[in-house]
Amino acid sequence: MNAPFNKHANNAATSPAFLSLWEVEAYYGESYIVQNISFSIHEGEILALLGRNGAGKTSTLRTIARLGNPELRHGEIWLDHKPLHEMKSHQAAAAGIALVPEDRRIIAGLTVEENLQLAQIAPPKGWSLDRIYDLFPRLGERRKQEGVTLSGGEQQMLAIARALARDIKVLLLDEPYEGLAPVIVQEIAKTLGVIRDQGITTVIVEQNAVAALKLADRAVILDTGSVVFDGSAAEVLENSDLRAQYLAI
Repeated sequence: MNAPFNKHANNAATSPAFLSLWEVEAYYGESYIVQNISFSIHEGEILALLGRNGAGKTSTLRTIARLGNPELRHGEIWLDHKPLHEMKSHQAAAAGIALVPEDRRIIAGLTVEENLQLAQIAPPKGWSLDRIYDLFPRLGERRKQEGVTLSGGEQQMLAIARALARDIKVLLLDEPYEGLAPVIVQEIAKTLGVIRDQGITTVIVEQNAVAALKLADRAVILDTGSVVFDGSAAEVLENSDLRAQYLAI
C-alpha cells in the first residue's frame, strides 16, 4: 500500500509530508483515546501538539513511537515512506523516532556521559559526544556527574541529548518545559531551534502553549482525542477566541 503523503499535507507546503498520520485510532483497553486523528508534518518543521489535559496529546506521541500502549487499532502512520503502523517500538526507534517522555527517565547510577554512551550501544549512532557537548556545554561540564543529580533543566537537556545520540529523524517531546524556570525554558527553546536547523523534525506537547507556539512552525490542537485545528502557530497566537476555547489561555 502506498503512503498517503499528500492526503493531509499542509496546503501552504509544497513538499510531501515527512511524517503523516491518517485516520489513527488508539485505545487503552476499551477506552477510545485517540479518535480518528489525521495530520502531517514536513521535514525540519516544529509542530506544537496542543490541547487541554486529557485531550490525547501524550497518547498520540506514544502511538507515533509505537509503544503499544495505547494500542493502535485503525489507521496508518508513515515516516519518510516507511509504515510505522506496521512496526514495534524498537523498529520505530531504528527508523528514526525518538520519544523524550515527561519524566525524562535518566538512568540512576550512571554519569551524564554514561547515559549518552548507553544510548549509542546499538546502531544506528547519531551525534558524537563532542557535538552534543558543543550544543549542551553544561552537560560537557558535568559529564562525570551522576545524571539524576542534575537540576531539572539539565536533566531535560540530557534527555534530549540522549535522543540525539541516536540517528533520529523525528524528536517527540512530552512536556519538556514542565517545572523549569523561564530562563531555562528560553535556553531549551533556543536549543530546539538549533536542532530544527539540523533538519530534525520535532513534535512538542506542552502545557505552556504560548512558549510552544512561539517556537513552532505549525500547531495541531486536540480536543477529546480529535483534531479541532491544524494550521500555523502564528494563527493560534493571533486568535484569542481559539486559544480561549481549546487552550484556556
